[in-house]
Amino acid sequence: MRIGELASRTGASVRSLRYYEEQGLLASTRSARGQRHYTDDGVERVTLIQRLYTAGLSSRTIAEVLPCVDAPSEDNSDAALERMAQERDRLSAHIADLIRTRDALDGLMAANRAHRAKLRASPAC
Repeated sequence: MRIGELASRTGASVRSLRYYEEQGLLASTRSARGQRHYTDDGVERVTLIQRLYTAGLSSRTIAEVLPCVDAPSEDNSDAALERMAQERDRLSAHIADLIRTRDALDGLMAANRAHRAKLRASPAC
């Protein structure tokens, strides 16, 4: 199938599909006129890539995880699981940082509310 059909069947943009290919995540063959052609397996591949992106993985990390799909083995599966665990730890640390930042903002907002309450309570001159 051509790139437009793959885009239509997966909901991915043509630009995204080209990017996936540039990053080595998706493969195509080229016609004599240079048009990209994909196998029917491309639909499943793009769906998986989209799920991995949705899970917060970068294209580089996705490339590190895909060998467990392309060449299933216990070692590849273990490596993919370890890499995903590292990404989960990174995301958890980022979430903790965001929670601290939100809590600091909550403190500033509380101080502002208290200050406004004092302004309202004080008699006008």
